[in-house]
Amino acid sequence: MTQASLVEVGGLTVDFPVGRPGEYVRAVDGVSFTLEPGCALGIVGESGSGKSTVAAALLGLHHGTGARLGGTVRVGGTDVGAASPAELRALRGAVAAMVFQDPLSSLDPYYAIGDQIAEVYRVHAAVSRRAARARAVEVLDRVGIPDAARRSRARPHEFSGGMRQRALIAMALACEPRLLIADEPTTALDVTVQAQILDLLHGLREERGLGLLLVTHDVGVAAESVDAVLVMRAGVVVERGSVESVLSAPADPYTAALLAAVPRLDAVRVPRPGAVRALPGPAPQTPAGLHLLDAVPVVEAFSLRKEFGRGKRRVEAVGGVSVVVRAGETLGIVGESGSGKSTLGRMLVGLLEPSSGQIRRDGVESAGVVPGVQMVFQDPVSSLYPRRSIGESIADPLRAAGERDQGAIRARVGELLLRVGLEEAHYDRYPHEFSGGQRQRVGIARALAPRPRLIVCDEPVSALDVTTQAQVTALLAELQRELGIALVFIAHDLAVVRQVSDRVAVMRGGVIVEEGPVDEVYDRPAHAYTRELLAAVPSPDPESAAARRLGRRRSGGVLAGAS
Repeated sequence: MTQASLVEVGGLTVDFPVGRPGEYVRAVDGVSFTLEPGCALGIVGESGSGKSTVAAALLGLHHGTGARLGGTVRVGGTDVGAASPAELRALRGAVAAMVFQDPLSSLDPYYAIGDQIAEVYRVHAAVSRRAARARAVEVLDRVGIPDAARRSRARPHEFSGGMRQRALIAMALACEPRLLIADEPTTALDVTVQAQILDLLHGLREERGLGLLLVTHDVGVAAESVDAVLVMRAGVVVERGSVESVLSAPADPYTAALLAAVPRLDAVRVPRPGAVRALPGPAPQTPAGLHLLDAVPVVEAFSLRKEFGRGKRRVEAVGGVSVVVRAGETLGIVGESGSGKSTLGRMLVGLLEPSSGQIRRDGVESAGVVPGVQMVFQDPVSSLYPRRSIGESIADPLRAAGERDQGAIRARVGELLLRVGLEEAHYDRYPHEFSGGQRQRVGIARALAPRPRLIVCDEPVSALDVTTQAQVTALLAELQRELGIALVFIAHDLAVVRQVSDRVAVMRGGVIVEEGPVDEVYDRPAHAYTRELLAAVPSPDPESAAARRLGRRRSGGVLAGAS
């Protein structure tokens, strides 16, 4: 007798209600696939492709939401569509478990991590509180949380981003599920922590025979982690097959376009007009015709230090950093979470006051927020007021600069909206009406409003899918060419930084451990930490990804430490 597949999905359709009663929009249209025990399937696509909707359907998470489902979904022998509430409770956790993208929104901030895991375990197992606590410590230890018994008593805010994601995986493993569904589990993590999580998931598959369904917009993450892949677009599967065949020789034009948009460490960079050259030769020109290497820097920082807290709680976030950025130049700043790169960026724009050191803008010492300096933040949702139209948000810097003529303001905002690829008519729309990439374009338009000479971009594309990411970075490069803006580009994605930067500074523990022309640092890294960061970058080539994972396992590499 043939053993049933762990997951069987046939002709799945999902419609969500919109507008008036009886009106629906189709999010998933006729998706079918199977997943066997111990195998890993990746669902890849852009935001809005329907991949997370498919993952949620496996656990019956659309029940009671007003969504309309068609087709069949069977997980571990349970017909999810026909399951009763009691059967769904038995399915979730004991048969299949889900790891979500944002661990902070999935964990209760008021309760200890261990207590939350123990509570999940007791829902499915008739055990004492003590036994449940012991199980929580056991799974925390299994996912690499150091000193698991002590750390189990910590609350989510006391964990780093990588440790919170490990805690979510531990919670998912508590009831020994046969299927693990991971929905964008590494999107907000830096490259070394991302590699740790992917290696952990791979090890769990090998040890426990877990089936893995991985939802991701990152083709490199899929190459590192799965055996087969489905490529989705607008709710439909456009390509499927082994990860090697799909990523090495895509048959569908959309898959090929998706792969072409992936930033690669080994990509040949085209020198940009106005960029600082690494080789001797005539000084490059800014759009104003000035010799860039001879021009007064737009911003210089000398021995910047920033401390938070006092006494025994004092933490030095940045410890004596010096940088210089000229007109038309992009300085990339890379490093893990907690390395001090965002703190440095906020000091450069005046949002944080240095504990010591000096900042000069256009050769003049300055402090605080001054004209000509703007910032683009990582999360456009939280940096845009939801009850204020995007046009009014873009207009705020103009009003702050003293502009009072509403006609002039509206004209300038309309011009900026067009400049970043939106429409003048979007002025009166609200943030929730835009996609993530469009909201980031709004953030860029707002930064451009007062005609700045320096823009600091703090993780501006980390939450975007690869095609939207490519559009935003191309927009920044185009604006810089035309306007001669100095850019500081802070990111944990080293491939993106190589693509957009002229020079790069590598930060660790609040200091710069290596700095230089981007090609020189990437091709001939002098510092061991830089080499470790580069080794952790996921590769969209499955063969290369497997070799990297094996190399990390043999050397200890990024697996040393769970933070």
